[in-house]
Amino acid sequence: MDPLLYLAGLVVLFLVWVKVKGLDYVIIHQRWIFVCLFLLPLSVIFDVYYYVRAWIIFKMCSAPKQHDQRVRDIQRQVREWKKEGGKTYMCTGRPGWLTVSLRVGKYKKTHKNIMINMMDILEVDTKQQVVRVEPLVNMGQVTALLNSIGWTLPVLPELDDLTVGGLIMGTGIESSSHIYGLFQHICVAYELVLADGSLVRCTATENTDLFYAVPWSCGTLGFLVAAEIRIIPARAWVKMKYEPVRGLEAICQRFAQESANKDNHFVEGLQYSLDEAVIMTGVMTDEAEPDKINRIGHHYKPWFFKHVETFLTENRSAVEYIPLRHYYHRHTRSIFWELQDIIPFGNNPFFRYLFGWMVPPKISLLKLTQGETIRRLYEQHHVVQDMLVPMKHIQSAISCFHNDIHVYPLWLCPFVLPSQPGMVHPKGDEDELYVDIGAYGEPRVKHFQARASTRQLEKFVRDVHGFQMLYADVYMDRHEFWDMFDGTLYHKLREQLDCKAAFPEVYDKICKSARH
Repeated sequence: MDPLLYLAGLVVLFLVWVKVKGLDYVIIHQRWIFVCLFLLPLSVIFDVYYYVRAWIIFKMCSAPKQHDQRVRDIQRQVREWKKEGGKTYMCTGRPGWLTVSLRVGKYKKTHKNIMINMMDILEVDTKQQVVRVEPLVNMGQVTALLNSIGWTLPVLPELDDLTVGGLIMGTGIESSSHIYGLFQHICVAYELVLADGSLVRCTATENTDLFYAVPWSCGTLGFLVAAEIRIIPARAWVKMKYEPVRGLEAICQRFAQESANKDNHFVEGLQYSLDEAVIMTGVMTDEAEPDKINRIGHHYKPWFFKHVETFLTENRSAVEYIPLRHYYHRHTRSIFWELQDIIPFGNNPFFRYLFGWMVPPKISLLKLTQGETIRRLYEQHHVVQDMLVPMKHIQSAISCFHNDIHVYPLWLCPFVLPSQPGMVHPKGDEDELYVDIGAYGEPRVKHFQARASTRQLEKFVRDVHGFQMLYADVYMDRHEFWDMFDGTLYHKLREQLDCKAAFPEVYDKICKSARH
């Protein structure tokens, strides 16, 4: 009887605690119980399966033959849709929860789902310095294969689960983008199945309009079935320099200076408050000083953003040598700093040593299991945004983020934006240096309102001729959206390729004001 009374007492205390804290608070802040017990083990199984599968298929060289058959199957599905009268829009059949974007698109339930099971690396051509891949190949696969044979992508976006298709149809960035641009700018060819079922290849010299219109189109011009991407020789190490900087003006000046220096292979900033930041520069090298090696990717190591913060608190500069693949995925284990809100003790040494090898939980599984209540609460009390603004406006942009949402750390990543056709390009006729300001976390401003606060940020970004990454919640109306993005080429291609009856307009697919 005593154990039952004890258990009943614990239940009563738990219910009282829920009553005091509020159910919403408990659902958000104690989610770690479910994540640790269920999602972490499932994530490990998920990863092992896909990595083993990708390795076997590539070694057996069976991917190209299977690829051709899969393309024909997609063409068949599209032609069947057309034969049946094309009564609804088409979209990929990949479940919405599998995407890295936190947005949950309801269109999957109403549109014709075209099944696209294409997740293989098809060919690595070291003579032409190109890798040919299917759209669902992710960055974890790419680094595992390319780094093992001495190659890498010039721009390799951060998280393992980001797919090539998502990075092309949306966008992707990395700390090498100040040299190479966005992910779309290292792509040399796309292969698409169009609304009539035909297969088209486009490059900068062949089907040029389509080549420049595909990036940022979010799958509304056709189905991507393959991409050819530039590769460059890899080095064993990244020589990293950490420099703490104080004062907003000094931070912006130093960051812009390092971003303009092409001798830096990598440039990144982590801003921990309005006037405190650490600016990091890196150079690939084959040599390392043994006493300065830091293998940050090991599961027992501190989360990278916490490691970087020590240089700020100790007010010291330093140099480290980091293995290249560890560097590429430096923010993966903590999902930048999002994991601290899900597993508050995740960076504790005890947890890292015992369970860190299972981290992070897959974002797709977090989405699948979050439920409507958590999704709604995260939408109202959580910010995940990347805003791309000209480097000349970085100081006013950071101040705007501080005043409107007050989320720290902020991720600062420079990139060069070429003057090319398409939805995203500089205002003038010359290439221009931009910065991606990433805000991920719980806003600290009083009376934060997701829609109103985000719209304030969006207005600022439009006014300085910047852009908003479309994986996040977008609150602009249609006029504001096409004021931010150049739809000239996009709408021309939509008309020419008979896309209007086959695919929704990109605004209707991703914007809050239009989604159904």
